[in-house]
Amino acid sequence: MRMSRAARERSALFAPAAVALEQRPDGVQILRSPVPLQEYPPRIGLWLEHWAEAEPDRDFLLERGADGRWAGATFGDAAARVLRLAAGLLQRNLSPERPLAILSDNGVEHGLLMLAALHVGIPVAPLSPAYSLQSKDFGKLRAIIALLRPGMIYVGDPRRYAPALAAIADLHDAEIVAGEGGAGDAASGRAMPIAALYALGGTGAVARASAAVAPDTIAKFLFTSGSTGEPKAVINTHGMLCANQQAKAQTWPFLVNDPPIIVDWLPWSHTFGGNHNFNMVLRNGGTLYIDHGKPMPGLFDATTANLRETAPTVYFNVPRGYDMLVNALRADAELRHRFFSRLRVLFYAGAALPQHLWEALGELAQQARGRPVPMVTSWGSTETAPLATDCHFQAARSGVIGIPVPGTDLKLVPAGDKLEIRVRGPNVTPGYWKQPEITRAAFDDEGFYIIGDAVRFVDPAHPERGLMFDGRIAEDFKLTTGTTVNVGNLRVQGIAALAPVGQDIVITGHDRDACGFLIFPNVAACRVLAGAAAETPLAEVLQHALVRDRVRAGLVALRDAGGGSSTWAARALLLADPPSIDAGEITDKGYINQRAVRERRAALVEVLYGAAPGPQVITL
Repeated sequence: MRMSRAARERSALFAPAAVALEQRPDGVQILRSPVPLQEYPPRIGLWLEHWAEAEPDRDFLLERGADGRWAGATFGDAAARVLRLAAGLLQRNLSPERPLAILSDNGVEHGLLMLAALHVGIPVAPLSPAYSLQSKDFGKLRAIIALLRPGMIYVGDPRRYAPALAAIADLHDAEIVAGEGGAGDAASGRAMPIAALYALGGTGAVARASAAVAPDTIAKFLFTSGSTGEPKAVINTHGMLCANQQAKAQTWPFLVNDPPIIVDWLPWSHTFGGNHNFNMVLRNGGTLYIDHGKPMPGLFDATTANLRETAPTVYFNVPRGYDMLVNALRADAELRHRFFSRLRVLFYAGAALPQHLWEALGELAQQARGRPVPMVTSWGSTETAPLATDCHFQAARSGVIGIPVPGTDLKLVPAGDKLEIRVRGPNVTPGYWKQPEITRAAFDDEGFYIIGDAVRFVDPAHPERGLMFDGRIAEDFKLTTGTTVNVGNLRVQGIAALAPVGQDIVITGHDRDACGFLIFPNVAACRVLAGAAAETPLAEVLQHALVRDRVRAGLVALRDAGGGSSTWAARALLLADPPSIDAGEITDKGYINQRAVRERRAALVEVLYGAAPGPQVITL
C-alpha cells in the first residue's frame, strides 16, 4: 500500500510508536519504551562547545533591537561571550547556597548569562517576571528570595524592576547586576553593569570548573506556581536536562538533521520554555528568535509581526496563544502562508487544546499548503525536566499526550475510577531545595514521583496509541448525586461549546446537585459580538444580550450532547475581574488553578447557586 505524502512526512519526523506494558496482580501497570535511552552528555555546556566549533557562524539567539532589527549571537559569538561571563561569575563566590537569580524577560543577554552559569556549575534561578511586574504585594517573590538567598541577582531592566528590588532588599546581600543599558539599581544605586562582569577576565579557571560539572550537579532551581502554597524550588540537574533532550532527539529524529528554527515567547522561568524549547535549540544547533509578544490583547501584534518575518520549522504555544493565532491566521492570508511555509510540527502544552482550535489549525494548514501539519503534545512537569511522555505520532484528536519516552517509566495506579500516573527516570528531580519532608512525600516506595495527574488509555487494547490526560486527581469532585465530575474534560468541552466567548472556565458544583461555570471571557471576542467600542465598560459588554445568548447556546449544546449531569453546566457567570497572579489563580503561561479561583471567589459561587439567581447569572 502506498503512503500518502502526509504519512511519509510524519514517518520521517517521528520515531515509531511502541510501548512495553507490565501488568501487576494489584492492578498497577508499568509502561516504558522498548527503546533504550542512548548515551547523553554529562553537562549542558558541551552542546554549546560543539556547535561553536561545528557551526560558529550559525545564528543561535536573536531578538529585536531598539531599531526593530533582529540581532543577537551566533554559536561562535555566544561561546566566546559565555566564557567571559563565566570567568566573571567564578570570581563572585556563587554556589548552590548562593545561586544566581534572574529577574528578566527572555532576552539574548539573559540567555548567555544563564549559559555562563551552567557552564561552570553555578545554579541559576530564572524567576517569573510576573512575580515582579504583575504582583501587587510581591509575596511570592519575597518567599523565593528568602529561600534561595542568592549571591547575585541579574536584573534585565532595573527601572522596570525597581519596585520588586525594593520589596526584597531586606532579604538578601546579593550583588545586583544590571542589564546592558541599565542605569544602575534604581532601588539602591549599587548595581554593577553587566559589562563590568565581562571585563573581570581570568578565563583560565573556566575550563577546570566546567570539567568538574557532573550529571548530578545542580543546573537550575525552577519554581512551581505556588498555587497551593509558597512556590517550591525544584532541583534540576545537568543529567536531568541532558537526558531529557536525548529522549526528545530519539522521538523526534528529524531534529538531528533539520536544526529547529523557532519563534518563541514562553518564559524561561518555566520548564516548557526554559528547558524543553531553549535546550532543544541548543542541543540540536537551531535558531531561537525570542518573541517579545505574548498571547494578550495589545501584545500579540508583536508575535504576528515576528511570524511574518521568521517562519518557524517547529512552533510551540499554549492554548490561549493558539486561540489568538487562529484568529490572526484566518484574517491574514499572507501571514497564514508565511507561517505554514516551512512548518514541520505544531506543538501545544500547558493545558489541553480545545478541539475547535485543533480542527481550526488543521483547516488553516490545509488552506495554506494543501496538507495538514502534525499537531502533537507531550506531558510532564517542572519535576520531570519536563518530558515524560511524547505524542510522536499524529493523534486522532486533541488531548492525546502520547507514550513514555526512552528511559522513563510510568506507573499507573488505580485510584477510584481513574488511573493515577507516576514517573521514574533520569529526567526526574532529586527533590525540592531545602524541603526534605516535602521531597520524601513526593515519591513512593519504588522511587516514582507522585505528580497528582490522571490518565486513561486511548485504546486499552493498543497502548501504543497513547494516553489521554484525565485531569488532576485533586481537581475532580462529586455532585450530591454521587456522580464524579471530571473537571479536566468538562473544562475543555465547555470552552469548545462556548467558543469564542469563553477564554477559560472554572467548574463549580462541589456538594451541589449540578455543575456551574465561572467564565473568564475572551474580552476581544465579546466586544466584537456585542458591537461594543473599546471604551465600553467590560461589565456592560458581558451583560449584552448577544454575549449572554452565546453562553446559553453553549450550555444547551453541552446538555443536549446526551451525557449525564457531570458533563454539562446548568448555570454560568461571566467574570469581569481577570484571574489574579498574587492569589495563585493563574500562572504567567495562562494556566488557571481551579481550586484557587473557587476559594477566592466563593461569594460568586454562592451567587451562581442562589435560589433566585440574579440578572448576571445565565441559566438554561
